[in-house]
Amino acid sequence: MTHHPTCPVHAQPYPQVLQRLTSQSDGLSTDEAARRLAEHGPNRLPTARSEPAWRIAWRQINNPISWVLVGAGVLAMVLRLPTDAAVVFAAVFVNAGIGFVQEWRSGRAIAALSAMVAESTTVLRDHRPQTVPAESLVVGDVVILAGGDKVPADLRLIETRNLRAEEAALTGESVPVIKQTDAVAAEAALGDRLCLAFAGTHVTQGGGRGVVVATGGATELGRINALLQAASSLQTPLTRQLAKVGRWITAGVLALSATLFAYAVWGKGGDLGGAAFTAITLAVAAIPEGLPAIITIALAIGVRRMASRRAVVRQLPAVETLGSTSAICTDKTGTLTRNEMTVQAIWSADGQRYAVTGIGYAPDGQLLAVPGTLLHDRQAVMDLLAGACLCNEAGLEQDPEGRWRIAGDPTEAALLTVARKGGLDESRLRMDHPRLDAVPFESEHRFMATLHRDRAGATGWMKGAPETVVARCRLADVERASVHAVQESFAARGLRVLAVARKEAGAPSEAFPPGFLDDGWTLCGLVGMLDPPRQEAMDAIRACHAAGITVTMITGDHPATAAAIGRELGLGGAAALTGNDLDHLDAEGWRNAVRAVRVFARVAPEHKIRLVETLQEAGHVVAMTGDGVNDAPALKRADIGVAMGITGTAVSKEAAKIVLTDDNFATIAVAVEEGRRVYDNLIKALAFILPTNLGLALVLAAATIGFPVIQVEGLGPELLLPMSPTQILWINLVASVALSLPIAFEVLEPQAMLRPPRRRTEPVFSAFVIWRTVMVAMVMAAGTCLVFLWEFRRLVPVGLDTVPTAVWTAGLAEAQSIAVTAVALFQVCYLLHCRSLHGGLGAVGWFSNPVLWPCIALLVLLQAAFVHLPAMQAVFGTAPLDVTAWWHAMLPGLAVLIIIDIEKRIRRARQVHRLELA
Repeated sequence: MTHHPTCPVHAQPYPQVLQRLTSQSDGLSTDEAARRLAEHGPNRLPTARSEPAWRIAWRQINNPISWVLVGAGVLAMVLRLPTDAAVVFAAVFVNAGIGFVQEWRSGRAIAALSAMVAESTTVLRDHRPQTVPAESLVVGDVVILAGGDKVPADLRLIETRNLRAEEAALTGESVPVIKQTDAVAAEAALGDRLCLAFAGTHVTQGGGRGVVVATGGATELGRINALLQAASSLQTPLTRQLAKVGRWITAGVLALSATLFAYAVWGKGGDLGGAAFTAITLAVAAIPEGLPAIITIALAIGVRRMASRRAVVRQLPAVETLGSTSAICTDKTGTLTRNEMTVQAIWSADGQRYAVTGIGYAPDGQLLAVPGTLLHDRQAVMDLLAGACLCNEAGLEQDPEGRWRIAGDPTEAALLTVARKGGLDESRLRMDHPRLDAVPFESEHRFMATLHRDRAGATGWMKGAPETVVARCRLADVERASVHAVQESFAARGLRVLAVARKEAGAPSEAFPPGFLDDGWTLCGLVGMLDPPRQEAMDAIRACHAAGITVTMITGDHPATAAAIGRELGLGGAAALTGNDLDHLDAEGWRNAVRAVRVFARVAPEHKIRLVETLQEAGHVVAMTGDGVNDAPALKRADIGVAMGITGTAVSKEAAKIVLTDDNFATIAVAVEEGRRVYDNLIKALAFILPTNLGLALVLAAATIGFPVIQVEGLGPELLLPMSPTQILWINLVASVALSLPIAFEVLEPQAMLRPPRRRTEPVFSAFVIWRTVMVAMVMAAGTCLVFLWEFRRLVPVGLDTVPTAVWTAGLAEAQSIAVTAVALFQVCYLLHCRSLHGGLGAVGWFSNPVLWPCIALLVLLQAAFVHLPAMQAVFGTAPLDVTAWWHAMLPGLAVLIIIDIEKRIRRARQVHRLELA
């Protein structure tokens, strides 16, 4: 609930805000708070109802392929074929179970958001402080804030005492924000509304009071909550294409099954039961029942490999999506940068400039006098560094593992680091110059001052915003202009600028003398610092550009800082576009912006979502990184949301599909590389498995149309089928899956990261893969039919009017066993060619894949068990084969080895010829 007036509350003086909310500086009465709570409801984020488990399970079954299999299973039961029915239903439920487990994740992002709201808070009611549940807050309540508090609602501040708030999760601001009571411009971006404290943020320092202006769903946190609920998750490119393939397969299977059923009944005079059995067999043969398992296995292997490279995948299809990513929208702080403020430039009062080497809080580096001479004892810069240490509340220490840790504000810690680089020890300085008095940093005066005892008596030190500190210094106009020019040059590089000054106090005093802070100070110099970009991030961005991937930085930081970091990272030299700039663009302006601009600053969650959507409308597959609550809606809306594991909020992690455990952009580039490898291997796996299904369908079609109807004693006319439904499921679910597994372990193709990303609409199968699938299927069908007929005619005498039942049963079982074995061995041989769709048999090395030969050996053992173990014979209706039959079963596989090798050689020769002509 909220009572925002027409003029936003951050643009009004707080007395007017209190008046509009019918409140006062000492809060509401208990009765009035209870009335407002009853009228407007609790301070609680609304939550969407979680999707029930049964609906998720139903969605896994409610697809065309599953319904065809269910229909086949029901028909098998009607025909009193319980074993066939059970195996078909098992295939349906196994695939549905895989999908259910993969999708079971409803509502957790919203629950994580709700956990960000404070549980209790201190308010002024009945003119006295009271601790109340945060849910009971109402608009008009006056909340008391102290260091360490979580802000319970959106507040208009009416009193601040050195109040700083950590807002990175909401606005993207990389350092704690100094709060104030003065109103700001109505059009100020969220991160610039310094007179507001937002629900879910933390008070890191100081204290104050604020009047509640919004609760629950009306807060900025609630607005993001609504965006998160409204944001829809997208299908991945592969799942979209597979859904399309599934619809085509279903339509084809139904049409072909109906055609063969009609032909078997009316064209060949078969009975209805036999014709229906043929239709069931065809449906089971043509549908790739093992495909979901193969995809899941390949993606799961990719997940494991990515986890070892510091990218944790929360949703399996996200692995494949990374491989098609064409645009990455990334946060700045901690992802592209180190999240460690570092002094990079110093200007001392004697006019000398210094470049500072080294990055981070480790005091490893030097101060180099521009243009590069090593610093010797320069009194002016040493005075500046001494003042930066003494007028400072931070601490810097090295932990037992050798890492440098800070205590306090990152900006102040950066000053301690640069002082150590200059040879100073802040601990010794503070011991030699004990502090007598201090004025903490306040947003109203924008400086910090300390008074220290020394040999001359006492000395004051001041640091803060340059315009504030310089105004208190004794400088001529020319000197002021020179200082201003240095300040502008630092700011143009995106540096945060601080000024340091000193003033002699004479005799020691326990406090600042009256008027001491107002004027008469001596400027020591200016310090410029920033959060430096990661070197590995620069390398990763170059790798992304080489791979045809667009990288865009989106940050809540200041535009000048964002633009400077963008230039260092290689994202272009133009100025950053702000959220306010985006608000004035029409649809065409947004499209132009995402094409031309690579750095966006001071953006709101709505801007992030629209940037993602505009890129998607342009045909991009978008990866979005983020760590804050404000990033969660865009993370969910992107094709692939990537959250930060160290600094990321629980909300962002739940909304994302991938979590980086090291918060490093370079890991994203590694994940994209892994995604391309996974996608390539998935295409190889699909190109391996689908010829089997098409080949099986062709086998059954050929048998129905071309094989004779056999008169069996006591059974009547029987259609001669090379395989039964359960035997076909053995091929689809066991042989195909076991042999597809090694493909998932194939290494990345050498040129994979130099080719452009594939288009969002690009079909899974190119014309080449379709041709290969058809050709291999025809070779398999022809070879299987030949070995089946040869074996059947050898076992069952030709020319008998009626075949005895025992002869029919034994002969069919053995002939079907050799047919199934021929298909399995055919798959083994074809697998060797699928390791590289274009290269020869040894193109990727015979032993580069550690699981290839073990899986082939396992399949041969399983196939031997399939035909020789009595238990397997009872389930699948098989019979043992002699050595000669096994050799005959190998012939189709040897044929495909030779045929595909010839086809590859011809294609390579044609490609070389085209290159020579070009």
